[in-house]
Amino acid sequence: MRFEMADVVVYRAEGLAAATGHGLYDLRVTRWQLPATYPPFAAILFVPTSWLPLHVLRLVVTEANVVLLAVLAHLSMRFAGWPRRVGLRPVALLVVVALGVWIEPVFQTLVCGQVNLALDCLVLWDLSRPDGARGKGVATGVAAGIKLTPALFIVYLLLSGRRRAAATSAAAFAGTALLGWLVLPAASVDYWTREMFDTSRVGKVWTVDDQSLQGLIARLLHTTAPGLWWQVPAALVAVAGLAVAAWAARRGLETWGVLCAAVTALLVSPISWTHHWVWCVPLLIVLAAEARRVPWRWTALGLVLIAFTARTMWLVHRPGSYVLRLPWWQQPLASPYPVLGLAFLAFAVWRIRRYTPSPVRSSPVSSSPAGPSVARSTPASTSSESTMRYA
Repeated sequence: MRFEMADVVVYRAEGLAAATGHGLYDLRVTRWQLPATYPPFAAILFVPTSWLPLHVLRLVVTEANVVLLAVLAHLSMRFAGWPRRVGLRPVALLVVVALGVWIEPVFQTLVCGQVNLALDCLVLWDLSRPDGARGKGVATGVAAGIKLTPALFIVYLLLSGRRRAAATSAAAFAGTALLGWLVLPAASVDYWTREMFDTSRVGKVWTVDDQSLQGLIARLLHTTAPGLWWQVPAALVAVAGLAVAAWAARRGLETWGVLCAAVTALLVSPISWTHHWVWCVPLLIVLAAEARRVPWRWTALGLVLIAFTARTMWLVHRPGSYVLRLPWWQQPLASPYPVLGLAFLAFAVWRIRRYTPSPVRSSPVSSSPAGPSVARSTPASTSSESTMRYA
C-alpha cells in the first residue's frame, strides 16, 4: 500500500516557499488543496526538505519517525522509571516500538508524515530534566515556535512554580518568532496578525479527524460552528486541566503533571487531529509503570490501549456531513480521544489525592557543619515520585 503522506508534501512546499522568500501562506498543495498553517519559523526549518526528491523525502521522514518513536518511548520509560530493572528497558523499548506503530495516532503520524513525534520528544526531554538544568525550557519554546500547541507547557511551568524555566521557554518561543520575522518579514506579519486566528484554514472542526473538545461538541450538537457552546467549556477545561497539572507537579508527580498539561492542550486546541494524540505513548507507559504497583490498573491500561487502537472514529466515518447526524449512542465512538482525555483528567485528580509524600531521611552531608551541600537536582519522576506512597 502506498501512502501519499500529504503533510510531507506541505512541509516540502513550505520549505521551498521559505527558500524563495514569497508565497508561503498562498500555497495550496495536494489534491486536498492544503495550505501552510505553521509559523514562519517552521517553514525555515523545512527548507532542507525541498532539496530531496519527494519519493526520497517520504522514505526519510518515515524512517525518522520510527526512530523518533523509539526516542519518545525511551524518554517516557526513563521519566516513568519503568521497567524498574534497567536491564529490561532495551527489551521493553523494542516491544513498545513494535506495538506502537499500530496505535492509531502513531500510525496516522507515519501515514501523514507529521512532525508530532519530534515535538513530543523535544517537550518531554526538556520537561524531564532537573529543574536546575541549564537552558531548561528552551526546547519547549522551540517546539511552540514550530507548532503553537506546545506553548501551553510554558503556562504549566509558570503555574507549577518553575518561573525561570517558564521565562526561558517564553524567550525561546519569542526568539523563533523573531528569526521568522528576520528571514520572512512579510510572511511573519501575515501569520501573526491574521493567519494564526483563522482556524478554518486548518480544516473542518466537525469531522471525525478532529478529536478536540470542539470536534466532540460540534458532532454532539450537529453543528459546523459550535461557537460559545465550545468556547466556554474549553476555557473551563483549560483552567481545570492546568490547575490539576500544576497540583500534580507541586506534589512531586511530575509525570502526571506533564501528561495533564499535554491532554489539556489537546482538548482545548481548536483542532486536534488524531495524529496529534501521540502523547498516548508516554501516557500508556506511565500507566504501565503504575500498574506494577496496583494490579487492578492493568484493566485501566488495557482499556486505554483499546481506545487508542480500536479506531472507532473511522468506523462511523462516512463521506460528506454524515457525522453531523450521528445518533447519541455513536457519539463516544466518533470522539474517543476527547472522552478519554476528560476521563484521564478526572482520574488524575483521584490519583494525586491518593498520594502523600513519604518522609525522606536527611543526608549526612547536608547536615555537616559546613552547611548544606549544593546537589544537582533530579527529575521529579525519579526523585519525588520514588518517595511517594499510597495514602
